[in-house]
Amino acid sequence: MARGETPQKKRSLEENPLKRRIFEIIEIGYGEDAVSRGYDLFSTLIVVVNLTAIVLSTFDSYRASIGWLLEALEGITAIFFAVDYILRVWTACYLYQEESPGKATLKYVLSFTGIIDLLSFLPYFLPVFFPEGAVAFRMFRVIRILRLFRINTYYDSLNVITGVIASKRQQLISSVFIILILMLAASLCMYSIEHTVQPEVFQNAFSGIWWAASTLLTVGYGDIYPITTLGKVFSIFITFLGVGMVAIPTGIISAGFVEQYTHLKRISEQAEEEKIRFVQVVIDRKDEWNGQRIEALKLPRDLIIAAVMRDQEVLVPRGDLMLQEGDAVILGAAGKGRPRGLSLKELTLKEKSSWNGQKIRDLDISRQTIIVMVHRGRKALVPKGDLVLHSGDRVVLYSKVQVPGTEDVLL
Repeated sequence: MARGETPQKKRSLEENPLKRRIFEIIEIGYGEDAVSRGYDLFSTLIVVVNLTAIVLSTFDSYRASIGWLLEALEGITAIFFAVDYILRVWTACYLYQEESPGKATLKYVLSFTGIIDLLSFLPYFLPVFFPEGAVAFRMFRVIRILRLFRINTYYDSLNVITGVIASKRQQLISSVFIILILMLAASLCMYSIEHTVQPEVFQNAFSGIWWAASTLLTVGYGDIYPITTLGKVFSIFITFLGVGMVAIPTGIISAGFVEQYTHLKRISEQAEEEKIRFVQVVIDRKDEWNGQRIEALKLPRDLIIAAVMRDQEVLVPRGDLMLQEGDAVILGAAGKGRPRGLSLKELTLKEKSSWNGQKIRDLDISRQTIIVMVHRGRKALVPKGDLVLHSGDRVVLYSKVQVPGTEDVLL
């Protein structure tokens, strides 16, 4: 590797078309890529079939009549999960392009989704090598249901759920901590009150914890209850207090949903949309830009590459991106060219905009939306992650989803 050449740059020179295509298929698919979208739907169907087979196998009647079919379905789906996991490990370098191939693979294997993908098929094959643990391994089959959370990456509306939980995690942790403290205090108090009259029921502090948990989180199961007057009064107090304490996490999440949707709506209300034009340049075989990295191009001042279209795919113009023959390069300057199939919109930030004063990396926008350029006065700024937006900035967006309150414009 030449001096100063990063692993990412080297991979761009040695890109494997087949490997890249497999990565595009097994990852999130868009409407333009029918094969990738079909794989997404098929993967979801496989998970549903697998879980259906597991559920039906718990019924004696079904196990006796079609047990062979249920076992065959479980085996086929487990093989599919194994092949899917191997492909994801093989193409991890495209998922984590900032890392070297080895680190990218390790990063995926140790990630939450990587562990779930591994456990979705591994318990099926482990009994072959460890027969004595077959019962324990079969319990891990339920982990396959977590693969359904991949649907969360396909639809931005579902991302609101994880976004709310992530943004409110400190408040949720605090509320759960308060509930645990209250539960421990209530269990010790009830143990002190009832142990002398019910030593066989409130035998130790753990018995009190079970009573406190069933009382605070429900209305009790009736297996453990106080019989003394003081214990009953204390139980009433704890029951009322528990209803309010358990409602705190629910209120936090509900408020988070309201804030999230209000924030998305405010974005459309606090920005003005207007049409813009870009120059499109199609790279020819004899062009000097053919085979050049973007960072090596000598562009005139105030001229910026907003996007690169390659085979109907819009690429982010990072410095190490190598231009190829047939690429449509979208330049941020006024002209008569019309980018093919590229829908762009320009949002002018107002003083009260929630984006005002925020870094680009901190913006809460759809993963299918890309900021391709920021106009500030007469300057065109590269939308780096640490760039702070200000009132009056004109933010150029590319999005594959409809931005609330706006209309896509084909330029």
